Amino acid sequence: MSTKIRLTDDLDACMAIRFTVFVDEQGVPAEIEHDDYDAVARHLLATHNGKPVGTARIVLQGRLAKIGRVAVLKEARGTGLGAALVRACEKEMAKLGGVDETILTAQVSALGFYEKLGYVAEGDEFDDAGIPHLLMRRPLR
Repeated sequence: MSTKIRLTDDLDACMAIRFTVFVDEQGVPAEIEHDDYDAVARHLLATHNGKPVGTARIVLQGRLAKIGRVAVLKEARGTGLGAALVRACEKEMAKLGGVDETILTAQVSALGFYEKLGYVAEGDEFDDAGIPHLLMRRPLR
């Protein structure tokens, strides 16, 4: 098993994974999946034996960084890849320096996943693309 996670400029590979997970599986409208943040974000791509299987992005906002668009293809779910992608994002933020905290907006169905990674939900539930979400926060250590 050869799984690698790295920063990438291959936005096409990242978008293909995101469209499969968010648009095809979850019904997110295709026209809102790609947004202006994609041009300024740092994108991570996970590959298994050379095949793209997961992605995430980091958007810097001063001393705060937002992890988003965490997506793993069905065949790679349950392997720990999602957690590895989040941790890889945190490592990238730590390398940059000056980032104190990370936030993300989690689908309510994924709260337990992020809580196990040390994220804490705050505020009220909100709708994003027809899916209930909560803001979650974690200090970078």
